Amino acid sequence: MSESRSEAGRHPPPRILVADDDATVVASLTLLLGRAGYLCRSAESAEGARALVAAEAFDLVLQDMNFSRQTSGDEGLRLLRDLRRDSPDLPVILMTAWGSIDLAVQGMKLGAADFINKPWSNEQLLRSIETALTLGREPDGQTQEVPTREALESRLDLEGLVGRDPAFLKVLALVERVAPTEAPVLIVGESGTGKELVATAIHRNSRRRRGPFVKVNLGGVSSTLFESEMFGHVRGAFTDAKRERTGRFARADGGTIFLDEIGEVDGSSQVKLLRVLQDHTFEVLGSSTPQTADVRVVSATNADLPELVRTGGFREDLLYRINLITIRLPALRDRRSDIPHLAAFVLQAACRRYNVEERALTPAAQNWLRKQPWPGNVRQLVQTLERAVLVLPETTIDVPGLRSIEPGEPLGPTALPRPGSMTLSQVEAAMIREALEHYDGNLTRVAESLGLSRQALYRRLEKHGLSPEAEAEGGRSRLE
Repeated sequence: MSESRSEAGRHPPPRILVADDDATVVASLTLLLGRAGYLCRSAESAEGARALVAAEAFDLVLQDMNFSRQTSGDEGLRLLRDLRRDSPDLPVILMTAWGSIDLAVQGMKLGAADFINKPWSNEQLLRSIETALTLGREPDGQTQEVPTREALESRLDLEGLVGRDPAFLKVLALVERVAPTEAPVLIVGESGTGKELVATAIHRNSRRRRGPFVKVNLGGVSSTLFESEMFGHVRGAFTDAKRERTGRFARADGGTIFLDEIGEVDGSSQVKLLRVLQDHTFEVLGSSTPQTADVRVVSATNADLPELVRTGGFREDLLYRINLITIRLPALRDRRSDIPHLAAFVLQAACRRYNVEERALTPAAQNWLRKQPWPGNVRQLVQTLERAVLVLPETTIDVPGLRSIEPGEPLGPTALPRPGSMTLSQVEAAMIREALEHYDGNLTRVAESLGLSRQALYRRLEKHGLSPEAEAEGGRSRLE
């Protein structure tokens, strides 16, 4: 919390209203918040909270959902509605018991900034308050205009995020705003738009940048392996558990966990995921000892989660837990002015990667690329230009060459490298890399696509110094 307290030295301490009818809770929160540098007022009823907000200026309200020993939460919801109506810019954080999560979801729909479980974690509560205050405050001296690329680069690490289109700069500006907070972020966009790169940028520009960044493709985690993969297992937890395994949440402790393809998680696994995201605790499979997970959660999907909620495929409470901030990535067709910049970046990287002479696009080729539909977005553009580097012998790439390789189509008999452009060993390594990227590191499918046994594939991987996981992740993360 040291960074937020340094801000308190430049600004008046934030004023927080604690609205709760339990005197013990009010006393505990007032002491905690006072020690953290906040000024506190309290109200023991909904009426008292309304009166104080009408008479005084507050920066945040910390509100219980149940007053007068009610369990329905109706009075708490009415108070929240009134606060959002009369003070729409005033962030409200709800406090509720685990059994009242449905009530908290109703509150999030009404505009609450976050919800915290009782009994609460002091550290988690303080982080939630700081996040809500940061996101509710306009940055000093900044306007609502889209910042320039140069301005963003002066403040952010934007490695791999290529583009100057206004639609893309808006995304980067939002990254700048949310990265320093602890807010859970949901990144949505079509396949191949760069969700993993944006998640990485959020981590690199956060206070957790020195901590681990753990990526999990949830689409590849089966329900039977979910607990073992995410939370770990002890030796003997199940038949094949011959050694202990550290789960992804434990590996991400102190850093960020990136939950890719979160829309693919099955119902039973969603419940387990919700619990760790809510309480920041989990149990290793085969052990009954709770462990804590100090992680910041960034999720991504190309699915329509609200529609999945409507049809019963995704839990509404989980959706509200992961999407305090939503970042929507534009499709490549919606940022066409970036295509020449992306193409130049990809060509340079591909030539270095495959150790070939530098390539350049003609103006006609750049214009042709800008006119293509790119249903596979940046990923498809990357694959197309890498094919051009591997297949076309000319150092200057023109439209006929691009047309000849069928953008986005797999390499086939008519798209083999010309004699003299690459050695046989280079061709073999390039084909294996492409198959690893295409099949996301699934060695069985890679071997089948190349007509090899798994043993033969292993020998070639060793020969060319290729790592299945690194090549698969490299293909996804370079510019997607």
